[in-house]
Amino acid sequence: MPSANGLSMTGGALVISLDFELMWGVRDRLGVSEYGRNILGARAAIPAMLDLFAERGIACTWATVGFLFCAGKDELMASLPAILPAYRLPGLSPYPALAGIGRNEKADPYHFGLSLLCQVQSAPLQEIATHTFSHFYCLEEGGDVTAFRADLVAAQRIAERRGVRLASIVFPRNQVSRAHLGVCRELGLTAFRGRERVWYQRPRPTEAETPAVRALRLADAYVPLGGAHAHCPTLSEGLVDVASSRFLRPATAWGPFEWVRLARITSAMERAARRGGVFHLWWHPHNFGVDLDANIAFLTAILDHFRKLQDRYGTRSLTMTEVAAEALRAHCAVQ
Repeated sequence: MPSANGLSMTGGALVISLDFELMWGVRDRLGVSEYGRNILGARAAIPAMLDLFAERGIACTWATVGFLFCAGKDELMASLPAILPAYRLPGLSPYPALAGIGRNEKADPYHFGLSLLCQVQSAPLQEIATHTFSHFYCLEEGGDVTAFRADLVAAQRIAERRGVRLASIVFPRNQVSRAHLGVCRELGLTAFRGRERVWYQRPRPTEAETPAVRALRLADAYVPLGGAHAHCPTLSEGLVDVASSRFLRPATAWGPFEWVRLARITSAMERAARRGGVFHLWWHPHNFGVDLDANIAFLTAILDHFRKLQDRYGTRSLTMTEVAAEALRAHCAVQ
């Protein structure tokens, strides 16, 4: 039932969302020479994750940059928004870089990924959501709502061309604002991934991402600085906030610190199950692009614990849109 703190879900739920972006998500920070190995590795990681999800009956929301719906450069150039963002910080906009990308996925596997998207689309229990058309930054100067609306319209059009109706959004760099949520509501979206409800996880522009904030986020992956981050979905500007609980950092080695990190995740999942909350885990496919076996093993351990929660509490695996649908039904029932 709904409460002041959101919708309680009997037995709790596990939500997984992936920011599917290839080079478009890192291009303003890292180049192909620095990060290309991870991007190419994502092409093996995505089918490996889909196989694991299918084997375990796991739902997942794939928040996909609109560029990746395009088969090649010609289609991409023909699908650009009517208004482009005018960011103050140089390099944030991907549009000047379009001249240098390859013609298609075969020629440029770093910037095109339609074949991967088709694998997701054909897999069971998977939702395709939007990560905006261009990896749009809502909290950067120049990322105004007019340009955002044009970007989101472009994302919807290219998705519809592939037979996808977008219902959920994950904001790039988790930069979300009330004004941008209003645009999402106007365009028919129902769910978004909000931040963990602790000050160092609040949405902020690039210039406000200080070393201290990043250090606290890293520490929180191992020790409970901000609590379990198991949240009940809430309404915000007419959309359902399926708030993040944990960014799944890339696995390193199965040493003592990895076990601590795993325990931090599984204990929070347990809390969500007992209290009827949602544990929302997210990462990027390219985070698994290096050391794939170690990353799949770590994810498998998490899903092993989820299976125990299924048996003990009836915990469900849901997409963001499925959580939103339940929350909106419950909200309407008490109006």
